[in-house]
Amino acid sequence: MQPDHLAHRGSTPFSFELIHTDRQTGARAGILHTAHGDVPTPVYCPVGTQATVKSLDPRDLAELDTPMILGNTYHLYLRPGADLVERMGGLHAFMGWHRPILTDSGGYQVFSLRDLRQVDDDGVTFRSHIDGSTHRFTPESVVRIQEQLGSDIAMVLDECAEPEDHAYNREALRRTHLWAERCLQAHQRPDQALFGIVQGGIHADLRAQSATHLASLGFPGYAIGGLSVGESKADMHRILRVLNPIMPAAKPRYLMGVGSPEDIVQCVGLGVDMFDCVLATRLARNGAVFTPEGRVNLRNAQFREDSGPIQADCDCYTCRTFTRAYLRHLIIAKEILAARLNTIHNLAFMLRLARDVRQAILEDRFGAFHDGFLTTYQTADARARRANRDAFRASRNADA
Repeated sequence: MQPDHLAHRGSTPFSFELIHTDRQTGARAGILHTAHGDVPTPVYCPVGTQATVKSLDPRDLAELDTPMILGNTYHLYLRPGADLVERMGGLHAFMGWHRPILTDSGGYQVFSLRDLRQVDDDGVTFRSHIDGSTHRFTPESVVRIQEQLGSDIAMVLDECAEPEDHAYNREALRRTHLWAERCLQAHQRPDQALFGIVQGGIHADLRAQSATHLASLGFPGYAIGGLSVGESKADMHRILRVLNPIMPAAKPRYLMGVGSPEDIVQCVGLGVDMFDCVLATRLARNGAVFTPEGRVNLRNAQFREDSGPIQADCDCYTCRTFTRAYLRHLIIAKEILAARLNTIHNLAFMLRLARDVRQAILEDRFGAFHDGFLTTYQTADARARRANRDAFRASRNADA
C-alpha cells in the first residue's frame, strides 16, 4: 500500500487565512488550508489519542461535521508504532479518517512521566508507561515519527516545565528553542505544517521571549504549551494577554490541551484560534454531559424518570432519540452504549459552540456572545466563571 504522504505530495501546502477580526474584542475567525481539507477557526479538535476518539467511529465524527481531530505521537509511537502506521498508508488511511489530523510531539506526555524521564540538550530518555522499556526522543526522531504518521499539522519537541519555577523554565526554554530549530532543519514533508511551541510557564518575561524568538524562525503556526497544567485560570489568561500582541497575527495560534466550554469562549477573546481537550469525551464516559446551563451529571437520581432529552434544542442523534431516563439507565447498568451516546452529545455541543463563536466574530458581536454565554453557563466553580468574565472585560477595556 502506498504511504499516504506520498499520495499527497505536491498538494497545496498548508496556509492560514485570517478572514475577520471582531471589531470590539479582537477575536479572530479564519481558515486553515490543509492537504486533507479546510478547517474553519476558531476550531475545537476532539482528541483521538490512540488513533480513535474513544467510543466513536469516523462515521460518527463525520456526521457531527468534525473539522479536525488530534492524535498523540507518544502513544502511537509506543503502540502500534510509526513504522507500522506508515506501512498501512499513514494515519488517515490506518484509522479511516480522511479529514485533517493534528499530532502533538509527545512532549507533554513525557513531561507527565516525571520520575521516568531524563532530559538533556540532545533530547529526552524515558520509560514506557506500558511495559517500562526505555526509549529516546530527539527533535529529529519526533519529526520523523510525525512524518511517518502523516498528520496535516505536527508539533516540535518541547520541554514542558512546572509552571511556577522561573529558573527551571528559563533553562527549559533555552532547550525548547534549541529543539525547535533542529526540528525545523529536520522537517521535510511539504504537505505537513510544523508548528513551534511557546513555553515559559506563568512568567511573562519568558513567554514574551519565547514568542519573539519562535516568530523569528518563521513557523507556519504557533502552539502555546505548558498551560492548564496546574496554574490558575487567572494566570493562564494573564499569559494569553501577554502573548496576544506578540504572536504573529497572520499565523494560527493553538492553545494545547485546553478546551472546556468556558475556556473556548474566554480564550478566543484572547487571540486563540485552535483548541483540543479530552474533557468532553472523558466526562461523557463518566456520565456528565454539557448543556447551555452547565454540566449535568446523569447519574443523579433526579433523572430516573426524566422523559426529556439532554438538551431540548440540540439536534444530535442522542438528543433526537433518547431520554435522560434511558441514558441514566445505561450509565447505572454500565452499558458501553452510554459512553457512545454521551460522547456524541458532548462533542456536538463543543463543535456547535465553536461554530457559534465563529459566527459571532464574523458578525462583530463576540463581546455580547461572550458575556451572555458566561452569564448562563454555570461552571463547576462559579467564582472561576465570574473571574473569566471580569478578566475578559478588563482586557477589552484596556485595548479600547
